[in-house]
Amino acid sequence: MDLERMNIILNNDEKFDIYYGERNVWIQGINENKQMAKVGFIDNFEEKDVFIKDLYERSL
Repeated sequence: MDLERMNIILNNDEKFDIYYGERNVWIQGINENKQMAKVGFIDNFEEKDVFIKDLYERSL
């Protein structure tokens, strides 16, 4: 994913299916300078800082 798409998702009320690896995540915030995003995993309470480029959308 790129930074422009990340900002579109964060500024939208619509639900998006975002993944890190095979795990569904929600985006809690971004650090544009480091190209990082803080994500929370849908399947548990784990949080992690990941590179924005490692996130992707899966179409249904």
